[in-house]
Amino acid sequence: MAKAKTAYVCNDCGADFPRWLGQCTECKAWNTITEVRLASAKTAAVERRGFAGATQAQVQTLSEVNLEELPRFSSTFQEFDRVLGGGVVPGSAVLIGGSPGAGKSTLLLQTMCNLATHMPVLYVTGEESLQQVAMRAKRLQLPTDKLRMLAETSVETICDLADKEQPKVMVIDSIQVMHLADIQSAPGSVSQVRESAAYLTRYAKRKGVAIIMVGHVTKDGSLAGPKVLEHCIDASLLLEGDADARFRTLRGHKNRFGPANELGVFAMTEQGLKEVTNPSAIFLQRGEDHGNGSVVMVIWEGTRPLLVELQALVDASQLANPRRVAVGMEATRLAMLLAVLHRHGGLHMSDQDVFVNVVGGVRVTETAADLALLLAIVSSFREQPLPRDLIVFGEVGLAGEIRPVQNGQTRLQEAAKHGFKRAIVAAGNKPKAAIAGMEVVAVKNLQQALEAV
Repeated sequence: MAKAKTAYVCNDCGADFPRWLGQCTECKAWNTITEVRLASAKTAAVERRGFAGATQAQVQTLSEVNLEELPRFSSTFQEFDRVLGGGVVPGSAVLIGGSPGAGKSTLLLQTMCNLATHMPVLYVTGEESLQQVAMRAKRLQLPTDKLRMLAETSVETICDLADKEQPKVMVIDSIQVMHLADIQSAPGSVSQVRESAAYLTRYAKRKGVAIIMVGHVTKDGSLAGPKVLEHCIDASLLLEGDADARFRTLRGHKNRFGPANELGVFAMTEQGLKEVTNPSAIFLQRGEDHGNGSVVMVIWEGTRPLLVELQALVDASQLANPRRVAVGMEATRLAMLLAVLHRHGGLHMSDQDVFVNVVGGVRVTETAADLALLLAIVSSFREQPLPRDLIVFGEVGLAGEIRPVQNGQTRLQEAAKHGFKRAIVAAGNKPKAAIAGMEVVAVKNLQQALEAV
């Protein structure tokens, strides 16, 4: 009997090594390298023909490539279609990750039950029994007479049964419990997860079946799964939201068929997930008492503007090193902007605690929130509330200048649609034509912005 080949793989980043090491040289993590057994050379040679599923290699010029777009079909959820880039692409491999309880299985069960009414679909569950899935579908009041179900964890068996059923869409819930017979490692290990996903991806390309795989993520993201799969799948989506929170956000981190960083918003109800077509109205549910340190900003998420409220609290510190806490934003950028405010705004906050929060659990990553953040901090520090109908956005440079941001015209139009009457923006974002019902104040530096409020 031939000796099984082994490899050493990092659980965090998926890097391979010829021998065991205490520290991964790629991601610098300690004690994350584990030994895995590889499939035999005969078995690997049969199926490994590339993730794209091509059975015969052929050289051709770039001009000979067919540019006809693949036909898409709707998932029955507009927010889901938005994150996917316009709908589900036949033959695509999609990974949906998220922490336990985020609603991944609920979203996919709703989608599959709706799709099953007009096309053949197959829902494969490896973690739950068929009775558990049926009970959830009954509780959510979903149509269940058309959805085909399968409880199986063997990837070979799933693909054999899929050849008989010939579905257009197939859900694998979840990839962590799937296994291949030729891989000796336990289900959930790096080798099993990676080889199972590669096998399913090749099947999707070869048969034209859209496969949606579910992946679990722990608190620190160290679980073998999403990080080692991103190189072979077509789209990687992350469903975010606490188990006790009402809203869930579906964000695209990788998409070969559409824009990345697209955002879809859902509300968790007793009947499952309901899509929120106007997220700005949800995040702008402000209280009647308008206090200090509150301002509304316009951020750009994917292909649309989003209005969110930013709150800041400045209080005298009792510590030698004042605290700088940012929820929903980068703490390092907060510290940098406070230095700009001191140098170019003349406000000294080295003895003040500064707390910043983005309302609604939204994660802001773009620099358009810089000006809104500083004005909210100044409002709290001076105990002077900002106007309720004021909208602010703009990037702040280290020299105190206010830089324009992309899609300024669309941001202002979105704010005017929600009833905002006044805006403070960079001079480069001032619209050429006046916006009905809105006064736009263009500023060039931080000092002008402080005087404008």
